[in-house]
This record gives sequence, C-alpha cells and structure tokens, in this order.
Amino acid sequence: RSYSGPETEGQLLNSFVQYFGDSLVRKIKRMPLIEETVMPGDSLLTLPVVIIGNGPSGICLSYLLSGYRPYLSPEAIHPNPILHTKLEEARHLSIVDQDLEYLSEGLEGRSSNPVAVLFDTLLHPDADFGYDYPPVLHWKLEQHHYIPHIVLGKGPPGGAWHSMEGSMLTISFGDWMELPGLTFKEWAASKRRNIKSDRVTPEEIACYYKHYVKVMGLQKNFRDNVYITSVSRLYRGKDDEDRSQLNENISTQHLEMEDGQKSLIKRNWEVRGYQRATDGSHVPFCLFAENVALATGTFDSPGRLQVEGEDFPFVLHSMSDFGAAISKGKLRGKADPVLIVGAGLTAADAVLCAYNNNIPVIHVFRRRVTDTSLIFQQLPKKLYPEYHKVYHMMCTQSHSVDSNLHSAYTSFPEHNVLSFKPEMKCVLQSASGLKKIVKFSVALVLIGSHPNLFFLKDQGHSIGQHSNQPISCKGNPIEIDPYTYECTKEANLFALGPLVGDNFVRFLKGGALGIARCLAVRQKKKHELIASGDGGGDGVP
Repeated sequence: RSYSGPETEGQLLNSFVQYFGDSLVRKIKRMPLIEETVMPGDSLLTLPVVIIGNGPSGICLSYLLSGYRPYLSPEAIHPNPILHTKLEEARHLSIVDQDLEYLSEGLEGRSSNPVAVLFDTLLHPDADFGYDYPPVLHWKLEQHHYIPHIVLGKGPPGGAWHSMEGSMLTISFGDWMELPGLTFKEWAASKRRNIKSDRVTPEEIACYYKHYVKVMGLQKNFRDNVYITSVSRLYRGKDDEDRSQLNENISTQHLEMEDGQKSLIKRNWEVRGYQRATDGSHVPFCLFAENVALATGTFDSPGRLQVEGEDFPFVLHSMSDFGAAISKGKLRGKADPVLIVGAGLTAADAVLCAYNNNIPVIHVFRRRVTDTSLIFQQLPKKLYPEYHKVYHMMCTQSHSVDSNLHSAYTSFPEHNVLSFKPEMKCVLQSASGLKKIVKFSVALVLIGSHPNLFFLKDQGHSIGQHSNQPISCKGNPIEIDPYTYECTKEANLFALGPLVGDNFVRFLKGGALGIARCLAVRQKKKHELIASGDGGGDGVP
C-alpha cells in the first residue's frame, strides 16, 4: 500500500489494524473517528505510544520503537578507553538493553542530558575535538522489539525543516544532521546531489528526513496534516504528586498483537485533534494512549517584543514571511531599509538575505557587540565566513561610527524597540535613554521562538523546571528524568529534543534512545506479567 497520498476519513485509524491484527478490525470500523462531543468509549483504539511532532526527534524515536537496535560494531574501538571497556562488557547486548546511566557516567559534552552525550559520542566519537571518526555502532532490525506507535505531524516528515529558508546553510555539518542508519552522504549520492560543503541547506535536510522515513520503512507510523487540540490524562491516582500511586486503578484492555501475544495497555491519555483533508475540511479524531511523547520542537510560536504596533501587517516574525515578501517583489524599488531586530543566527540569515538582494538594512539588537555570549563569538571564522561577515558589519558599521546611516547596512547595538508607528516608523531607545525614530519598508522581528503546548493542561507550564512558567528551550525546559526522558511531574509523558534543551539534531537522538530503553523495559515487564497469568485483576477478558 502506498502512504504518499492524503488519508481519507476512515483511513486514519483503520490503517492501525496492521499493527494489532484482525482482532481490532470490527472495533475500528465501528468508530474510526469521533466528534468532539462523543465521550470516550470501549470501542475506541488505545495505542501504546503516541508521538506528537514529526521532525527529527519524532522520526528517530519511531526508528527505535520500530525495532532497530544499535550494537557495538565487531571491529570498532572507541577513542574513550573507559567507555570502550564498558561497551565490551556487554557486547552481545544492544545499547537499548544496557544500563544507560552506567555507560554515560563520566562523559562530557555540549548537552546537559547525559544520554544525549552518550549517544552522540557513539555516533560521532570525539566530534567536538575536530575528529571525523566513524560510528562505533551498527544497526539491526529486530521486529520482535516493535512497539506500536503513531507519529502525528502538521506537515510531511521533517517538521519545521520544511518551512525554513531553503537557501541558507545550516549551522551544523551535514553529517551531524543525519539520523541513525543512513548517512547524509549516502542519501546525497543516491539522489545524485553534489554536496559542495560540509554544511548544507535546510531544503536538503528536509528532503533527507522525508526520504529517511520512506527508506527505513517507517511510513506506516506517520500521519501528516494532523493538528492536536488536546492531550489530557484520563485517570489520576489519589495523590497526583505521588508517582508510585499514579494510574494504579486505570482501566486496561488486552490487545491481540500480530504474533498472537497479548499486550496489557493502560488508557492513561486521551489525544484529540483533527486531520485536514484535501478539500480543506477538518476530520476530528480521538485516540487513547498509554504513553505520549512530546517531540514538537520550539518553532511553533515566534518570540515577540510585546510593544505597541507589533501587530501591524508590515511587522513580520519569520524568515519564511520575509522570503515570500522578497520573492513576490514587494520590497523591490523601496527606498527605505528593512528593519531587522535580533542578534542570533536567524537574524543574521535575514541580514544576509537582504544584503544579497540589494535591500538596505537597519539592524537593531540589545547586546553590546563585544558581548561574549553572542553566537558569532563561538563560531570558527573558517567554517562560518558568512556569519562573521555579518558580525564584522555589526561591529564596524554602527550608527555611532558615522552620523549618517550607511547605504547598505547600519547597526544599532544596545538599542530596544519601543514601538512601531502606522506610518512605518520605529521608535528606538539606546542604553543611555536616548530615543531615535527610523523609517523602514518592512520590519522583521527575529528574537527566538517558543514551543506552543496549548493542547496540554495549563499549556504545559506545570511540567517545566520552573513551575507555572512558559516552556522554553534555554530558560525553562521540560523537567525530565535524565535517563528515561519521562517527565518528572507527569508519569507516562515523555519529552525530547528542544523541549528538554537539546537544540541540535546530534543530541536529540539521545532522547529517542532513553525513551526507547524505558518503554522496552516496561514492555518486557508486561509480557512477563501476562505470561504469569496475572491479567491485572481488572476483570477484562
């Protein structure tokens, strides 16, 4: 069956039958989708895992849940002798079946999550020291380890990479963007693409992720054009704070698996949403899940200045909107410059985009150009010449250097935006309190982005490291167990990727490993429980 075409109403859940066998056909056909007003009933489907988000985090987790297992390669020698000794102790076991806390002990890297550092050093040994060692792992598909799951995403597999500006180069090397089992260079060669640089474009990465899902046989797990409206817990223990009591009395159901075994599944979560059909209509659905994994990334909600006039149509908040304005010729022939706010890499991309299209730029940012926390100070000049070009202009073409604005680019360090005016003017304020009004053709506010977890209770504020505050990658990531990636404040809810502080693709893969390990251990315990004849005592036949 081809999964490339859009799903019709009945197909969204009917296609789950292949996971569970024919025993669920009648149930699913009887109620494949439900309206938002329908109360949960026994006829609805319960899945062991629902993954929300189909970017690299969701893709990698699906890969591991599909039964792919990493083993130490026969002739591999890890450059870290202590880690290699540990790996040799259990060479016959996959990494998923080993003690991740033991393996990651003592390792250091550019992630605060120990399993992320572990998996990264297994896939890219000593990468931060400039070495290009091959992975010490090889992969085997062990289908008996398959855990039924579904990955729900708004667009095609690859997530936000499909909406990024396609011509810019990624901050990371191409091989750091790749997922297990298929190198980026192998994919490029198969597509006869000539990769001229170690860094690649978001467009190439997006195509790679989409192809990865297909070539790894993961399509059956993915559903596109799906929008989540709520994720809520069905049952709670007597004491929500006591994780040991959580879900003790949850009703369960037995599902016949393809191999004839029974699986005990708890209905912990209700996931509601809709799938957008080809005619634009919305088809609502409801799923039950034992576990939910959040892999939504942080590109949902662009950061805002929260100033007067920010909602004017000429104030943009994304590179894609800016690129569209340029491609449509809206800025052609404009005498006034583009106003770009922000000092990160996306803002630098916008400066380069405008510069390359001969559009003058006014660049406003709050920090000093000598601030060591500026990302440009952390990038080697030889590898990132275009960003250092922007940084050089930020330092040398300031409005204070020359009283007249430079024709192509002028920076305003240590300035805040006070307001946007309807006549397309912006009021700036310097660190000393001086105000200045500048005229512009279009404004572009690029000051980061935040995840939009509106579908969770209290928008997920309760599960962050700082309770009752919005989730953000840097300031308030979701609080997780460092080895299982399960939320410490919500049992059976997992998170990975930028939501837990891992912005780079090379580190988010560790989250998939931690979750897969945790679920595999629990699945094994369930099978042992069922084999012992204890059905859980809930009276379900």
